[in-house]
Amino acid sequence: MDSRQSYLASVLVEHVGVGVIILDSQLRIQYWNAFISHCSGKALEQARNQLLTSVFPEASTPHLDGMVAQARDHGQHVYTQWRDNPYLIKLPFKPSREPGALMLQSTLLFPFRDMEEQLCFGLLLYDTTEFARANAQLDAALDALSSKQIEQERLIKKLEKANAQLLQSEKLAAIGQLAAGVAHEINNPIGYVFSNLKTLAGYVQDLLRISDAVDGAASLEEIRQLKRSLEYDYIRSDIEALIGESEDGIDRVKKIITALKDFSHIEEDEFQLADLHRGLDTTLNVVNNELKYKAEVIKDYGELPEVECIPSQINQVLMNLLVNAAHAIEQFGRITLRSKQEGDWVWLEVEDTGKGIEPHLLNRIYEPFFTTKPVGKGTGLGLSLSYNILQKHNGRIEVSSQPGQGSRFRIWLPIRQPAEGSLGTTEP
Repeated sequence: MDSRQSYLASVLVEHVGVGVIILDSQLRIQYWNAFISHCSGKALEQARNQLLTSVFPEASTPHLDGMVAQARDHGQHVYTQWRDNPYLIKLPFKPSREPGALMLQSTLLFPFRDMEEQLCFGLLLYDTTEFARANAQLDAALDALSSKQIEQERLIKKLEKANAQLLQSEKLAAIGQLAAGVAHEINNPIGYVFSNLKTLAGYVQDLLRISDAVDGAASLEEIRQLKRSLEYDYIRSDIEALIGESEDGIDRVKKIITALKDFSHIEEDEFQLADLHRGLDTTLNVVNNELKYKAEVIKDYGELPEVECIPSQINQVLMNLLVNAAHAIEQFGRITLRSKQEGDWVWLEVEDTGKGIEPHLLNRIYEPFFTTKPVGKGTGLGLSLSYNILQKHNGRIEVSSQPGQGSRFRIWLPIRQPAEGSLGTTEP
Protein backbone atom coordinates (compact mmCIF):
# COMPACT_ATOMS: atom_id res chain seq x y z
CA MET A 1 0.00 0.00 0.00
CA ASP A 2 1.58 3.31 -1.10
CA SER A 3 1.47 6.56 0.87
CA ARG A 4 -1.58 7.84 -0.99
CA GLN A 5 -3.59 4.68 -0.37
CA SER A 6 -2.55 4.72 3.28
CA TYR A 7 -3.74 8.30 3.59
CA LEU A 8 -7.10 7.50 1.98
CA ALA A 9 -7.54 4.44 4.19
CA SER A 10 -6.87 6.42 7.37
CA VAL A 11 -9.41 9.07 6.38
CA LEU A 12 -12.19 6.95 4.88
CA VAL A 13 -11.94 3.57 6.59
CA GLU A 14 -10.19 3.94 9.92
CA HIS A 15 -12.74 6.48 11.21
CA VAL A 16 -15.90 4.68 10.07
CA GLY A 17 -17.97 3.14 12.88
CA VAL A 18 -18.31 -0.07 10.89
CA GLY A 19 -15.98 -3.09 10.92
CA VAL A 20 -14.20 -3.59 7.58
CA ILE A 21 -12.28 -6.79 6.75
CA ILE A 22 -10.67 -7.47 3.34
CA LEU A 23 -10.14 -11.15 2.44
CA ASP A 24 -8.43 -12.81 -0.52
CA SER A 25 -10.12 -15.57 -2.55
CA GLN A 26 -9.08 -18.18 0.04
CA LEU A 27 -10.54 -16.10 2.91
CA ARG A 28 -7.11 -15.09 4.18
CA ILE A 29 -7.12 -11.76 6.01
CA GLN A 30 -5.43 -8.97 4.05
CA TYR A 31 -6.61 -5.97 6.03
CA TRP A 32 -9.00 -4.78 8.69
CA ASN A 33 -9.72 -1.35 10.13
CA ALA A 34 -9.33 0.04 13.64
CA PHE A 35 -12.92 -0.88 14.54
CA ILE A 36 -12.03 -4.59 14.30
CA SER A 37 -8.79 -4.17 16.26
CA HIS A 38 -10.52 -2.25 19.05
CA CYS A 39 -13.55 -4.54 19.30
CA SER A 40 -11.73 -7.88 18.94
CA GLY A 41 -8.59 -7.08 20.93
CA LYS A 42 -6.53 -8.67 18.12
CA ALA A 43 -3.65 -7.09 16.19
CA LEU A 44 -3.88 -6.91 12.39
CA GLU A 45 -0.16 -7.64 11.86
CA GLN A 46 -0.47 -10.97 13.67
CA ALA A 47 -3.60 -11.90 11.70
CA ARG A 48 -2.50 -10.82 8.21
CA ASN A 49 -2.48 -13.70 5.69
CA GLN A 50 -4.14 -16.00 8.25
CA LEU A 51 -7.45 -17.70 7.47
CA LEU A 52 -10.46 -15.83 8.81
CA THR A 53 -11.61 -18.96 10.63
CA SER A 54 -8.17 -19.40 12.23
CA VAL A 55 -8.24 -15.92 13.73
CA PHE A 56 -11.97 -16.07 14.53
CA PRO A 57 -12.82 -19.79 15.01
CA GLU A 58 -16.46 -18.96 15.83
CA ALA A 59 -16.96 -17.93 12.17
CA SER A 60 -16.32 -21.51 10.97
CA THR A 61 -19.98 -22.36 10.34
CA PRO A 62 -22.14 -23.57 7.43
CA HIS A 63 -23.68 -20.08 7.49
CA LEU A 64 -20.36 -18.50 6.46
CA ASP A 65 -19.81 -21.21 3.84
CA GLY A 66 -23.19 -20.38 2.32
CA MET A 67 -22.47 -16.66 2.27
CA VAL A 68 -19.13 -17.22 0.52
CA ALA A 69 -20.70 -19.56 -2.03
CA GLN A 70 -23.36 -16.98 -2.93
CA ALA A 71 -20.80 -14.20 -3.25
CA ARG A 72 -18.23 -16.26 -5.18
CA ASP A 73 -20.51 -18.24 -7.50
CA HIS A 74 -23.22 -15.68 -8.16
CA GLY A 75 -21.47 -12.35 -7.50
CA GLN A 76 -24.09 -11.45 -4.92
CA HIS A 77 -23.92 -8.99 -2.03
CA VAL A 78 -24.92 -11.28 0.86
CA TYR A 79 -26.56 -9.47 3.76
CA THR A 80 -27.27 -11.01 7.15
CA GLN A 81 -29.35 -9.02 9.63
CA TRP A 82 -29.03 -9.25 13.39
CA ARG A 83 -31.99 -11.60 13.88
CA ASP A 84 -30.43 -14.45 11.86
CA ASN A 85 -27.45 -15.16 14.12
CA PRO A 86 -26.09 -13.65 17.36
CA TYR A 87 -22.86 -12.82 15.55
CA LEU A 88 -20.59 -14.02 12.76
CA ILE A 89 -17.40 -12.78 14.47
CA LYS A 90 -17.28 -12.32 18.22
CA LEU A 91 -16.27 -8.76 19.16
CA PRO A 92 -16.20 -8.67 22.98
CA PHE A 93 -14.87 -5.12 23.42
CA LYS A 94 -17.75 -2.99 22.20
CA PRO A 95 -17.34 0.78 21.73
CA SER A 96 -18.95 2.68 24.63
CA ARG A 97 -20.17 -0.49 26.37
CA GLU A 98 -18.86 -2.76 29.06
CA PRO A 99 -16.93 -5.90 28.02
CA GLY A 100 -19.08 -8.95 27.57
CA ALA A 101 -22.28 -7.08 26.66
CA LEU A 102 -24.45 -8.62 23.96
CA MET A 103 -23.75 -7.38 20.44
CA LEU A 104 -26.44 -7.78 17.77
CA GLN A 105 -24.45 -7.92 14.58
CA SER A 106 -25.44 -7.41 10.95
CA THR A 107 -23.03 -8.30 8.15
CA LEU A 108 -22.48 -7.67 4.45
CA LEU A 109 -20.20 -9.88 2.32
CA PHE A 110 -19.48 -8.76 -1.24
CA PRO A 111 -17.03 -9.83 -3.97
CA PHE A 112 -14.72 -7.49 -5.87
CA ARG A 113 -11.57 -7.60 -8.00
CA ASP A 114 -8.28 -6.10 -6.86
CA MET A 115 -5.78 -4.22 -9.06
CA GLU A 116 -4.51 -7.52 -10.48
CA GLU A 117 -8.06 -8.72 -11.21
CA GLN A 118 -7.85 -11.28 -8.42
CA LEU A 119 -11.08 -12.17 -6.62
CA CYS A 120 -11.34 -10.69 -3.12
CA PHE A 121 -14.10 -10.29 -0.56
CA GLY A 122 -15.14 -7.36 1.60
CA LEU A 123 -16.81 -8.14 4.93
CA LEU A 124 -18.62 -5.32 6.75
CA LEU A 125 -19.81 -5.71 10.34
CA TYR A 126 -22.46 -3.42 11.84
CA ASP A 127 -23.27 -3.17 15.54
CA THR A 128 -27.07 -2.78 15.51
CA THR A 129 -27.63 -3.56 19.21
CA GLU A 130 -28.98 -0.15 20.25
CA PHE A 131 -30.99 0.15 17.06
CA ALA A 132 -32.68 -3.20 17.65
CA ARG A 133 -33.42 -2.50 21.33
CA ALA A 134 -34.97 0.89 20.52
CA ASN A 135 -37.19 -0.29 17.68
CA ALA A 136 -39.72 -2.86 18.83
CA GLN A 137 -41.86 -2.07 15.81
CA LEU A 138 -39.00 -3.01 13.51
CA ASP A 139 -38.64 -6.32 15.41
CA ALA A 140 -42.28 -7.14 14.67
CA ALA A 141 -42.03 -6.01 11.08
CA LEU A 142 -38.95 -8.15 10.44
CA ASP A 143 -40.89 -11.23 11.55
CA ALA A 144 -43.45 -10.54 8.84
CA LEU A 145 -41.02 -10.01 5.97
CA SER A 146 -41.00 -12.90 3.51
CA SER A 147 -37.83 -12.21 1.52
CA LYS A 148 -34.27 -11.19 2.19
CA GLN A 149 -34.46 -8.43 -0.42
CA ILE A 150 -37.32 -6.70 1.40
CA GLU A 151 -35.46 -7.03 4.71
CA GLN A 152 -32.34 -5.50 3.21
CA GLU A 153 -34.18 -2.54 1.67
CA ARG A 154 -36.02 -1.79 4.93
CA LEU A 155 -32.85 -1.91 7.02
CA ILE A 156 -31.03 0.36 4.57
CA LYS A 157 -33.79 2.95 4.98
CA LYS A 158 -33.65 2.69 8.77
CA LEU A 159 -29.85 2.75 8.96
CA GLU A 160 -29.31 6.02 7.12
CA LYS A 161 -26.21 6.89 9.07
CA ALA A 162 -24.52 3.55 8.40
CA ASN A 163 -25.51 3.81 4.75
CA ALA A 164 -23.92 7.26 4.45
CA GLN A 165 -20.69 5.92 5.96
CA LEU A 166 -20.69 3.02 3.52
CA LEU A 167 -21.21 5.37 0.58
CA GLN A 168 -18.16 7.33 1.70
CA SER A 169 -16.07 4.17 1.43
CA GLU A 170 -16.90 4.06 -2.30
CA LYS A 171 -14.41 6.89 -2.75
CA LEU A 172 -11.66 4.60 -1.53
CA ALA A 173 -12.92 1.72 -3.68
CA ALA A 174 -12.98 3.92 -6.80
CA ILE A 175 -9.42 5.12 -6.23
CA GLY A 176 -8.34 1.53 -5.60
CA GLN A 177 -9.83 0.37 -8.91
CA LEU A 178 -7.96 3.15 -10.73
CA ALA A 179 -4.67 2.68 -8.90
CA ALA A 180 -3.30 0.10 -11.35
CA GLY A 181 -4.08 2.37 -14.29
CA VAL A 182 -2.48 5.38 -12.64
CA ALA A 183 0.59 3.30 -11.83
CA HIS A 184 0.81 2.26 -15.49
CA GLU A 185 0.48 5.87 -16.61
CA ILE A 186 3.44 6.79 -14.38
CA ASN A 187 5.54 3.68 -15.03
CA ASN A 188 5.42 4.06 -18.80
CA PRO A 189 7.23 7.44 -19.02
CA ILE A 190 9.46 6.56 -16.07
CA GLY A 191 10.43 3.36 -17.93
CA TYR A 192 11.71 5.09 -21.03
CA VAL A 193 13.36 7.86 -18.99
CA PHE A 194 15.26 5.15 -17.08
CA SER A 195 16.19 3.45 -20.36
CA ASN A 196 17.38 6.78 -21.77
CA LEU A 197 19.54 7.39 -18.70
CA LYS A 198 21.25 4.02 -19.17
CA THR A 199 21.95 4.87 -22.81
CA LEU A 200 23.20 8.33 -21.81
CA ALA A 201 25.52 6.73 -19.27
CA GLY A 202 27.13 4.73 -22.08
CA TYR A 203 27.43 7.83 -24.25
CA VAL A 204 29.07 9.75 -21.39
CA GLN A 205 31.68 7.01 -21.05
CA ASP A 206 32.48 7.24 -24.77
CA LEU A 207 32.69 11.03 -24.63
CA LEU A 208 34.99 10.81 -21.61
CA ARG A 209 37.26 8.45 -23.56
CA ILE A 210 37.48 11.03 -26.33
CA SER A 211 38.14 13.80 -23.80
CA ASP A 212 40.85 11.78 -22.01
CA ALA A 213 42.51 10.95 -25.34
CA VAL A 214 43.14 14.66 -26.04
CA ASP A 215 45.95 14.79 -23.45
CA GLY A 216 47.74 11.64 -24.57
CA ALA A 217 47.11 11.53 -28.33
CA ALA A 218 50.16 11.64 -30.59
CA SER A 219 48.29 13.50 -33.30
CA LEU A 220 44.96 15.10 -34.16
CA GLU A 221 44.29 12.29 -36.62
CA GLU A 222 44.42 9.76 -33.78
CA ILE A 223 41.64 11.66 -31.96
CA ARG A 224 39.61 11.85 -35.17
CA GLN A 225 40.00 8.11 -35.65
CA LEU A 226 38.78 7.50 -32.08
CA LYS A 227 35.74 9.75 -32.66
CA ARG A 228 34.90 7.81 -35.82
CA SER A 229 35.25 4.45 -34.09
CA LEU A 230 32.93 5.60 -31.26
CA GLU A 231 30.40 7.08 -33.75
CA TYR A 232 30.68 10.55 -32.22
CA ASP A 233 28.32 12.21 -34.74
CA TYR A 234 25.57 9.69 -33.99
CA ILE A 235 26.08 10.05 -30.23
CA ARG A 236 25.82 13.82 -30.46
CA SER A 237 22.52 13.79 -32.37
CA ASP A 238 21.04 10.97 -30.28
CA ILE A 239 21.83 12.73 -27.00
CA GLU A 240 19.62 15.66 -28.01
CA ALA A 241 16.76 13.29 -28.87
CA LEU A 242 17.16 11.35 -25.61
CA ILE A 243 17.12 14.50 -23.50
CA GLY A 244 14.04 15.84 -25.29
CA GLU A 245 12.20 12.54 -24.91
CA SER A 246 13.13 12.32 -21.23
CA GLU A 247 11.90 15.87 -20.61
CA ASP A 248 8.55 14.92 -22.19
CA GLY A 249 8.35 11.84 -19.95
CA ILE A 250 9.07 13.78 -16.78
CA ASP A 251 6.52 16.43 -17.80
CA ARG A 252 3.90 13.68 -18.24
CA VAL A 253 4.64 12.32 -14.76
CA LYS A 254 4.43 15.85 -13.35
CA LYS A 255 0.98 16.32 -14.90
CA ILE A 256 -0.27 13.02 -13.45
CA ILE A 257 1.05 13.86 -9.97
CA THR A 258 -0.51 17.33 -10.16
CA ALA A 259 -3.84 15.80 -11.17
CA LEU A 260 -3.70 13.32 -8.29
CA LYS A 261 -2.86 16.14 -5.89
CA ASP A 262 -5.84 18.20 -7.09
CA PHE A 263 -8.09 15.15 -6.99
CA SER A 264 -7.05 13.91 -3.56
CA HIS A 265 -8.60 16.58 -1.30
CA ILE A 266 -11.23 14.12 -0.12
CA GLU A 267 -11.36 15.63 3.35
CA GLU A 268 -12.69 18.92 1.98
CA ASP A 269 -16.15 19.71 3.29
CA GLU A 270 -16.45 23.45 2.66
CA PHE A 271 -18.02 25.17 -0.32
CA GLN A 272 -15.70 27.37 -2.38
CA LEU A 273 -15.58 28.93 -5.84
CA ALA A 274 -14.10 26.51 -8.36
CA ASP A 275 -13.35 26.17 -12.08
CA LEU A 276 -15.40 23.14 -13.15
CA HIS A 277 -13.49 22.77 -16.42
CA ARG A 278 -10.22 22.48 -14.52
CA GLY A 279 -11.77 19.87 -12.25
CA LEU A 280 -13.03 17.90 -15.26
CA ASP A 281 -9.60 18.03 -16.93
CA THR A 282 -7.95 16.92 -13.68
CA THR A 283 -10.35 13.99 -13.45
CA LEU A 284 -9.63 13.07 -17.08
CA ASN A 285 -5.92 12.84 -16.23
CA VAL A 286 -6.66 10.56 -13.28
CA VAL A 287 -8.87 8.15 -15.29
CA ASN A 288 -6.90 8.42 -18.54
CA ASN A 289 -5.82 4.76 -18.47
CA GLU A 290 -9.48 3.69 -18.18
CA LEU A 291 -10.50 5.80 -21.18
CA LYS A 292 -7.70 5.78 -23.75
CA TYR A 293 -8.19 2.16 -24.81
CA LYS A 294 -11.99 2.43 -24.95
CA ALA A 295 -12.94 5.78 -26.39
CA GLU A 296 -12.02 9.01 -28.11
CA VAL A 297 -12.75 11.91 -25.73
CA ILE A 298 -14.30 15.00 -27.34
CA LYS A 299 -14.57 18.26 -25.41
CA ASP A 300 -17.35 20.70 -26.24
CA TYR A 301 -17.02 23.18 -23.39
CA GLY A 302 -19.07 26.33 -23.09
CA GLU A 303 -18.25 29.45 -21.07
CA LEU A 304 -18.73 28.81 -17.37
CA PRO A 305 -18.31 31.12 -14.37
CA GLU A 306 -16.70 29.87 -11.19
CA VAL A 307 -19.23 27.76 -9.30
CA GLU A 308 -19.71 27.51 -5.54
CA CYS A 309 -19.19 23.84 -4.68
CA ILE A 310 -16.99 21.30 -2.91
CA PRO A 311 -14.53 20.62 -5.78
CA SER A 312 -13.31 17.19 -4.66
CA GLN A 313 -16.89 15.91 -4.39
CA ILE A 314 -17.84 17.19 -7.85
CA ASN A 315 -14.66 15.55 -9.20
CA GLN A 316 -15.85 12.30 -7.59
CA VAL A 317 -19.17 12.57 -9.45
CA LEU A 318 -17.36 13.24 -12.75
CA MET A 319 -15.02 10.30 -12.19
CA ASN A 320 -17.97 7.97 -11.62
CA LEU A 321 -19.66 9.16 -14.82
CA LEU A 322 -16.47 8.87 -16.91
CA VAL A 323 -15.59 5.38 -15.67
CA ASN A 324 -19.20 4.23 -16.17
CA ALA A 325 -19.09 5.60 -19.73
CA ALA A 326 -15.88 3.69 -20.47
CA HIS A 327 -17.31 0.45 -19.04
CA ALA A 328 -20.46 0.86 -21.14
CA ILE A 329 -18.44 0.86 -24.40
CA GLU A 330 -17.78 -2.72 -25.48
CA GLN A 331 -15.27 -2.13 -28.29
CA PHE A 332 -14.04 1.41 -29.04
CA GLY A 333 -16.32 4.41 -29.06
CA ARG A 334 -16.67 8.07 -28.24
CA ILE A 335 -17.19 10.01 -25.00
CA THR A 336 -18.36 13.61 -25.42
CA LEU A 337 -18.05 16.18 -22.63
CA ARG A 338 -20.22 19.30 -22.78
CA SER A 339 -20.90 22.26 -20.51
CA LYS A 340 -23.12 25.34 -20.53
CA GLN A 341 -24.54 28.09 -18.36
CA GLU A 342 -28.29 28.62 -18.25
CA GLY A 343 -29.34 31.53 -16.06
CA ASP A 344 -28.27 30.92 -12.46
CA TRP A 345 -27.35 27.32 -13.25
CA VAL A 346 -24.58 25.45 -15.05
CA TRP A 347 -24.54 21.90 -16.34
CA LEU A 348 -21.88 19.36 -17.21
CA GLU A 349 -22.67 16.43 -19.47
CA VAL A 350 -21.01 13.07 -20.16
CA GLU A 351 -22.35 11.24 -23.23
CA ASP A 352 -21.11 7.85 -24.47
CA THR A 353 -21.73 5.61 -27.47
CA GLY A 354 -21.99 2.50 -25.30
CA LYS A 355 -24.65 -0.18 -25.01
CA GLY A 356 -27.15 2.03 -23.17
CA ILE A 357 -29.51 1.18 -20.32
CA GLU A 358 -32.75 -0.78 -20.56
CA PRO A 359 -35.81 1.45 -19.85
CA HIS A 360 -37.03 -0.73 -16.96
CA LEU A 361 -33.69 -0.25 -15.17
CA LEU A 362 -33.50 3.55 -15.40
CA ASN A 363 -35.50 4.07 -12.22
CA ARG A 364 -33.10 1.82 -10.25
CA ILE A 365 -29.67 3.10 -11.25
CA TYR A 366 -29.37 5.36 -8.17
CA GLU A 367 -30.16 2.55 -5.71
CA PRO A 368 -27.25 1.51 -3.43
CA PHE A 369 -25.63 -1.77 -4.59
CA PHE A 370 -27.60 -1.88 -7.86
CA THR A 371 -25.33 -2.31 -10.87
CA THR A 372 -25.62 -3.53 -14.45
CA LYS A 373 -21.88 -4.25 -14.63
CA PRO A 374 -20.38 -7.76 -14.53
CA VAL A 375 -19.19 -9.18 -11.21
CA GLY A 376 -16.02 -7.44 -10.02
CA LYS A 377 -16.54 -4.35 -12.20
CA GLY A 378 -18.42 -2.21 -9.71
CA THR A 379 -19.92 -1.99 -6.24
CA GLY A 380 -23.21 -0.39 -7.28
CA LEU A 381 -22.49 2.65 -5.11
CA GLY A 382 -21.05 5.13 -7.64
CA LEU A 383 -24.29 6.65 -8.94
CA SER A 384 -25.91 6.46 -5.50
CA LEU A 385 -23.01 8.45 -4.07
CA SER A 386 -23.18 10.91 -6.98
CA TYR A 387 -26.90 11.43 -6.40
CA ASN A 388 -26.31 12.19 -2.71
CA ILE A 389 -23.47 14.62 -3.50
CA LEU A 390 -25.63 16.55 -5.95
CA GLN A 391 -28.46 16.71 -3.42
CA LYS A 392 -26.00 18.19 -0.94
CA HIS A 393 -25.12 20.80 -3.60
CA ASN A 394 -28.82 21.62 -4.23
CA GLY A 395 -28.33 20.24 -7.73
CA ARG A 396 -29.65 17.26 -9.63
CA ILE A 397 -28.69 14.61 -12.18
CA GLU A 398 -30.55 13.68 -15.36
CA VAL A 399 -30.13 10.63 -17.59
CA SER A 400 -31.19 9.88 -21.13
CA SER A 401 -30.44 6.46 -22.59
CA GLN A 402 -31.51 4.11 -25.37
CA PRO A 403 -30.34 0.47 -25.59
CA GLY A 404 -27.68 0.19 -28.27
CA GLN A 405 -27.39 3.97 -28.68
CA GLY A 406 -25.50 5.05 -25.57
CA SER A 407 -26.31 7.16 -22.53
CA ARG A 408 -26.13 10.84 -21.58
CA PHE A 409 -25.78 11.97 -17.96
CA ARG A 410 -26.17 15.68 -17.18
CA ILE A 411 -25.48 17.20 -13.77
CA TRP A 412 -26.97 20.59 -12.84
CA LEU A 413 -25.45 22.89 -10.23
CA PRO A 414 -26.50 26.34 -9.01
CA ILE A 415 -23.76 28.92 -9.59
CA ARG A 416 -24.19 30.10 -5.99
CA GLN A 417 -25.53 27.98 -3.14
CA PRO A 418 -28.82 29.28 -1.69
CA ALA A 419 -28.65 31.01 1.67
CA GLU A 420 -29.32 28.70 4.61
CA GLY A 421 -33.02 28.57 5.34
CA SER A 422 -34.06 29.86 1.90
CA LEU A 423 -36.13 27.92 -0.58
CA GLY A 424 -33.15 27.50 -2.92
CA THR A 425 -32.37 28.58 -6.46
CA THR A 426 -35.12 28.39 -9.05
CA GLU A 427 -34.51 25.53 -11.45
CA PRO A 428 -33.98 26.33 -15.13
